[in-house]
Amino acid sequence: MAPKQEKPLTGLLRDLPIILAVIALFYALLSLTRYWTGPVNTQPVIHLQPGALPKYALFSLARITVAYFLSLIVTLIYGYVAAHNARAERFLIPLLDTLQSIPVLSFLPPVMVAMVALIPTRQLGVELGSIVLIFTGQVWNMTFSVYSSMKNIPRELLEAAQVYRLSWWQRFVQLELPYSAIGLVWNSMMSVAGGWFFLMACEMFVLGNRDLRLPGLGSYLQTAANAGDTRAILWGVSTMVLVIVMMDQLIWRPIIAWSQKFKMEQVEALQVPRSPILDLLRRSKFLSTAAAITVTPAREALGLFFARRHLAPRPNRVARKFPAAWILGIAALLGLLYAVVQMLIELGRLTLPDFRAILLGTGATFLRVELTLVLAGLWTIPVGVYIGLRPKLSAITQPIAQIAASVPATALFPIVLLFLIRVGGGIGIGSIVLLLLGTQWYLLFNIIAGASSIPTDLKEVCDVFRLSRVEHWRRLFLPAIFPYLLTGFVTASGGAWNASIVAEYFHFHGQTISTTGLGAVISRATDSSNFSLLLGATVTMAALVVTINRLLWRRLYVLASTKYKLES
Repeated sequence: MAPKQEKPLTGLLRDLPIILAVIALFYALLSLTRYWTGPVNTQPVIHLQPGALPKYALFSLARITVAYFLSLIVTLIYGYVAAHNARAERFLIPLLDTLQSIPVLSFLPPVMVAMVALIPTRQLGVELGSIVLIFTGQVWNMTFSVYSSMKNIPRELLEAAQVYRLSWWQRFVQLELPYSAIGLVWNSMMSVAGGWFFLMACEMFVLGNRDLRLPGLGSYLQTAANAGDTRAILWGVSTMVLVIVMMDQLIWRPIIAWSQKFKMEQVEALQVPRSPILDLLRRSKFLSTAAAITVTPAREALGLFFARRHLAPRPNRVARKFPAAWILGIAALLGLLYAVVQMLIELGRLTLPDFRAILLGTGATFLRVELTLVLAGLWTIPVGVYIGLRPKLSAITQPIAQIAASVPATALFPIVLLFLIRVGGGIGIGSIVLLLLGTQWYLLFNIIAGASSIPTDLKEVCDVFRLSRVEHWRRLFLPAIFPYLLTGFVTASGGAWNASIVAEYFHFHGQTISTTGLGAVISRATDSSNFSLLLGATVTMAALVVTINRLLWRRLYVLASTKYKLES
């Protein structure tokens, strides 16, 4: 029998939601373009009425989305270069350690001054400043994930790529990017959640007497917290949760289901993630036609171009006397030297009380961060493995975890603080709770990604040999998730130091609540425009995090890429 042909009306009805979504997206882009290219709106009024929340949600979602795509581009380039160039790796990975340890608020003054000076008369300047700040809270764990995945590609796959003489582009799109896909997807979700987490700091800027704010959910929640308006806080958090749930069902759930095709296994899993949205997109004639016209020709042209360049004989080039790389290197070195001299001049203005505050704050925050990592690891490792091994359970718990990871700590701070005061605690314990709320998700998402990528055939081998539960953990689960667990701990550590700026210093109902810590020192210095203290505290935090990463995490990365590498 001939296959039954689909009626044109049925195909049109199936494509109608996709067409309407494209039209809505186009209208939203036009509205945002009109707003961003308009004149600068100095100190706009943030309305706390619920009717303003849809517009604020659109603005915040647009900033986070642009920051995410910027993070994705930087992640792929940075991670690829660091994984393939040993000489660059020795510089790029310590730099990545340093940058991910710098708090968002420490980026705020130079970023905002630079962006506003770049585009002084348009709203786009302030918007770019907010986007770059969100970017600084998103990009690091994604880059660590891609770098770690590319360093742990099985040797036999790399040898197969050499045998087939794949160009660098073919190897990237056919091997390296697919192998990194699962970890990148879960870390992308964590990065977007981190964008929501720091949204309040990224939409309301305080530089001395200058109060710069942008309309959005973050500024709405911060304004409600400053006014002590619990009702408005609940409205804002509810709207944020609704947006996160919609993103999970419309974006992340289909991407998770799609990424499972890159799982390395020889036996097909019995349970795989499903997504009705992904099924709808796969059956869409509108999308398939659009892809056939645009994406497929571009992909084939790129593959053919790089394949020809890879196979073509390379002519012998005479070395130039003054290569451009040397000129750029000398210019970069001079710029770095100038920056170091200016930094030393600024640090020379620190007083003895400033040094004492930085020292005491560093010790207090260090103890809080280490305690937070231990508490997070105790529950995320068993729970993450349990969820990652069960796709149906993951489909239920993943959006819940994403919501919990996205709600800003400062929005929850009044509730947490009032509860702790009633039970006899205070901001000292509250800061640890808030650090835990901001960092445990880096571990959980990476562990779920590691557990979900364990090949089905390895799990069946353990079942055939009837290994006990303890042996399962010792011989399969812990070795398999070790690279992901390591990435989770590295990013969670940097995230904990970052989260200290909102966990140790907080404005609520016209009052400033703080405790001893380096995050509180940075927040206080930002509020008072004490750039010397801000620079000193930031340098101290970055130096401490980099030292820990060099002495501990980097050695464990070497272990992960040798002993716990999945290969035959």
